[in-house]
Amino acid sequence: MMAAISCLASEPSLWKKVIPDHVEQEWNPKRIDQYAGIFHFRFWRFGRWVDVVVDDRLPVNEDGVLLFCRSATPREFWSALLEKAYAKLNGCYEALEGGNTAEALIDFTGGVSESLSLDREALSLHSDHRRAFFQTLAKAHDGKALITCSIRPTEGEAVESVLDCGLVRGHAYGITAVRKLRLGDKFSKSGGMSRIFMVRMRNPWGTSDWTGAWSQRSEEWQQMSRAEREKLGLTVRDVGEFWMDIKDFCGYFTDVVVCRLVERALLWPKSHWREERCYGEWTPAPTSPGSSPSSIVLHNNYALTLGKPNIRPEGMEQRGRRREARLGESHQQNRGKCERGKEVKKGLEDNEGGIWEAQVDKRSRCGGCINHRETFLHNPQFMFEIRAKDEEVLICLQQEDRRIKRKDGGGENLPIGFEVLKVEVNRCSRVQCVVEQAASSVYMDSRSVTLRATFAAGRYVVLPTTFLPGVPGHFLLRVFSHSRIRLRELKEDLPSSSAFQCFLPRPKVVTSVHLRRASGLNPPKEEAPDVYAIVRCESDTIRTQVFKAEGNPEFNLRAIFYRRYPDINISIQLWVKGHLWDSILGVAQLQTSNSDRNRSHVMDLGTRHFGSRYRGCVYVETSSSICLTDL
Repeated sequence: MMAAISCLASEPSLWKKVIPDHVEQEWNPKRIDQYAGIFHFRFWRFGRWVDVVVDDRLPVNEDGVLLFCRSATPREFWSALLEKAYAKLNGCYEALEGGNTAEALIDFTGGVSESLSLDREALSLHSDHRRAFFQTLAKAHDGKALITCSIRPTEGEAVESVLDCGLVRGHAYGITAVRKLRLGDKFSKSGGMSRIFMVRMRNPWGTSDWTGAWSQRSEEWQQMSRAEREKLGLTVRDVGEFWMDIKDFCGYFTDVVVCRLVERALLWPKSHWREERCYGEWTPAPTSPGSSPSSIVLHNNYALTLGKPNIRPEGMEQRGRRREARLGESHQQNRGKCERGKEVKKGLEDNEGGIWEAQVDKRSRCGGCINHRETFLHNPQFMFEIRAKDEEVLICLQQEDRRIKRKDGGGENLPIGFEVLKVEVNRCSRVQCVVEQAASSVYMDSRSVTLRATFAAGRYVVLPTTFLPGVPGHFLLRVFSHSRIRLRELKEDLPSSSAFQCFLPRPKVVTSVHLRRASGLNPPKEEAPDVYAIVRCESDTIRTQVFKAEGNPEFNLRAIFYRRYPDINISIQLWVKGHLWDSILGVAQLQTSNSDRNRSHVMDLGTRHFGSRYRGCVYVETSSSICLTDL
């Protein structure tokens, strides 16, 4: 919380959101009659800004000194009042103990926090890695992101112990500036101009503890006059700020948190993130009188319960008084994205009399992580579509905050994460089987889990999950991109029919078609054409993008068809893109049975364009089932 408040103080626009009408709330000795001893704050909580009002009574010790947060200026109380409001929001002061900066930054900004774990060995040895990391920091800082960092204590090291260089383990520092400088020959070992990458840090405690290179008492700092430092931008604005070389930074710090801010504006620059959000809930299947809940149950007093799972995977510690360092520790221990899940389940089965009873009910919406294959797809599903060739997307899953229950002995976060599946380009109903995994998050008992990845064009389905099945809870899914995408929940197992289709026969077979590639499309001694493919099945038509001058295009197109007339073949047409009009290159007729499973087809194209000089074929995989919810 302290590091987040420190970042908040450096951004006036964010300050005004958290402390609205701060000028009117300020003590004015000339207008004492307007002071009522009441203060108004706002925090972003689970998708909306929440108003919190507190009085001016602050906890102090016997000497009248503030017990907790306080400013360096004795007559300044904004930080202590903000801390009181935040404690009220979370239930008590004790609920603020520990935690991590990522969550506090979200509460103060409404942004999305991304945790970066640094490989100190690789960054120390390779200058190109450091340069790439510096560019990441610079890009985030230029985008008005708030950045904090910390040193994760290793086994046997105490939290908040001080290193010889003056830095503190497990303590969150704010990054307030990022600079690339060119210095004269007196700073270069080889002579001439030298280039140096610098980061300005801020200790929220208000003390400048760093004693290494470029600290205020170092040789490098003293060799420059104040005017030279100001010309280069090496300024120190506040108490507790200091500069570090990026090499020293990478040698000490292990974890970085980047909080990217999201603004809703009518005119949207391409560099800004657009946000789509959906609320959801992990719920067991509804039960009828006299029946048992449709979820996974462990007998002999090992039932999975809300808030405090009795059995947790190794490495997912209870939060308790965990401080900043534990975030990185949990991040490392859970990097395997729940590979240990099967071991956990097996260990539970080995307990005397302890057995897993899986009551598979597709109405359940708390199926656990992907290790639990029989229930994983029962989780809530949300779909988005990428239309550009490659798009960077930021996905954030946030669970409902439970810290308010800590004073009653609860308040533990659920271990959560999510999977991203690539699905058919025309899918509009729930996924029934896992075909292609596009991305996976880590699983952590943190309030939010974030993943940043680049996706190719196509449709994708996000499945937010708890680590173990049968655990209920509420969540908020946020998806950020630079272009406009739509996020919506998939609720139906089958696509809905239009009014016209109600007069047609019901679908009898579902068929999945994976058009992989084509080959031999360029005739001898001629340039390959610009081609695209069209897949036709009854009234449905799916078209690929155009592949420029490609004789062996990799289509990699997946489509799904609910077929009313299974005896009618599926046609695959290849077309040549022309300047005035397009011409057909060849056609292949695809025959499938009602119970094909992952059948491969290599089909010659019936040629019309190049005649006898042309020989081409397409490679297709299909799956069919008479059960419409199998694919």
